Amino acid sequence: MKIVTTEEMRRIEIAADAGGLTFDQMMENAGRAVAQAVDEWVGAGGTQVLVLVGPGNNGGDGLVAARHLAEMGATVTLYVWKRKTEGDKNWELAQDRDIPATLMADDAKLDKLGALLAQTDVVIDALLGTGVSRPIEGDLKRLLDQARAVIDRRRRPTDGPLVAPAGGEVQADPPVVVALDVPSGLNSDTGALDPAALPADLTVTLAAVKRGHILFPGAGAVGVLVVGDIGIPEELYADIALEMATPAQIAGLLPDRPAGAHKGTFGKALVVAGSVNYTGAAYLSAGSATRVGTGLVTLAPPQAIYPIVAARLAEATYLLLPHDMGVLAPDAAKVLSERLDDYDALLLGPGFGQEKPTEEFLSQLLGGQKAIRKHHVGFIHDEESEEKEGEEVEGITLPPLVVDADGLNLLAKTDQWWRQLPPETILTPHPGEMARLIGCKTTEVQSDRIGCAVEMSAQWGHVVVLKGAYTLVAAPDGRVVVLPFANPAMATAGSGDVLAGAIVGMRAQGLAPFEAALVGAYLHGLAGELARDVLGDAGVVAGDLMGMLPLAIRRLKGE
Repeated sequence: MKIVTTEEMRRIEIAADAGGLTFDQMMENAGRAVAQAVDEWVGAGGTQVLVLVGPGNNGGDGLVAARHLAEMGATVTLYVWKRKTEGDKNWELAQDRDIPATLMADDAKLDKLGALLAQTDVVIDALLGTGVSRPIEGDLKRLLDQARAVIDRRRRPTDGPLVAPAGGEVQADPPVVVALDVPSGLNSDTGALDPAALPADLTVTLAAVKRGHILFPGAGAVGVLVVGDIGIPEELYADIALEMATPAQIAGLLPDRPAGAHKGTFGKALVVAGSVNYTGAAYLSAGSATRVGTGLVTLAPPQAIYPIVAARLAEATYLLLPHDMGVLAPDAAKVLSERLDDYDALLLGPGFGQEKPTEEFLSQLLGGQKAIRKHHVGFIHDEESEEKEGEEVEGITLPPLVVDADGLNLLAKTDQWWRQLPPETILTPHPGEMARLIGCKTTEVQSDRIGCAVEMSAQWGHVVVLKGAYTLVAAPDGRVVVLPFANPAMATAGSGDVLAGAIVGMRAQGLAPFEAALVGAYLHGLAGELARDVLGDAGVVAGDLMGMLPLAIRRLKGE
């Protein structure tokens, strides 16, 4: 599922027309796709539908959708702004079906519009399409302001004649707002949103996702995004690198689960996480690795927090590491080095903290020093032992690596840190961490999330999972996939630890770096959707996400 700019979409449509798929046929297919989406989302039969029709192709698509909805049993009305109807084939077909229409030019005070909005079940916004970047003014602004005011009034909670104060408020059934391609006023390239725009509950975009659908603030007005196929041949998208993940794509990447398997079949993951102030990060990251099907997960925390974490997570095995006042000490690198060959994937970083001993541990583990001095290893770090000369050992060979959270923040303190990591290490920064890794401001990252992820992944030679609403997964070879999730329920402490655990679990099960990052991130996002369905968008905690991971896998498998 490709993500395109306005110019890319225009070029693809021209090529499709030249190849025999005419613009008229594309419009017919587009309108039918919109009608089908409305039928699936709301149900067309017996539904009152108001189509706001504008000039150009977007309005034409709306007229086709109106005709198909009428054929499906909906009661359809048209409200037309600034469209020349003479010689318009789709207008004539709508009139042949006796679909009533009101011209805005004949409704000076917008009374008719207000009356239609007050009784409709569905409002289809087919006023402006892609490629429109001018501010909304004049009659169109009046139209959209009226629509928003009536819809807001209908959605406002009200008390009925009988009120149960503890039982909540009675709310009128709101109309469902459906945007055709993009909500009018959303810039399809930049995500800029005109103040007059009418936010949609459902956006049916045509042929491909537009960049504006995934870029804020406009992305916040899209609602549920559905992509309608209009018949454009797949090969015309061949040079479009940016794409959106789909359920079928991710399901096809899930590791096989053969009936004769044993725990070794599904890999072994080592999770180095936690400190005295962040015990939950160790629990959530290791627990999530178990929940995505990893055969064996070993948690390696500072020894001081072991009783706390082990009391919550019985399914993991443990490798206890030396600590300095509850944080990982440099000696921990030597302990790990003797066990790394036993594991298929390694996660570093969740809950580390940024204390100096942990910084030295990470530097030694990643080869920041030429060697590790061999000295007595105990579970309480002995600073005097650092001064003792001893036998030197060669650098440590790491298994496939995932670095998250404070692991990234500690890396950012080292010049050319990316050279210390195994090739195609998976990095999982949020925008602030990404800015620290680059050495720029967070606002710079957010202003061009796509370009930033692609450029830095290629420069560093590592897979980048840039977290946030519409998380991005970028590979050094230029592949970049957007996750289709923007969910405020996931804005909770520990959510990133669940993501990191899901990714290292997929890496341990044998997926290549980019695919492991993509599948783990998708499962994390889908788990958030499932949690929101059950609990709402406030009050979901990271442990809820972890518990939903197996259900997310079941959903993808169609079980």
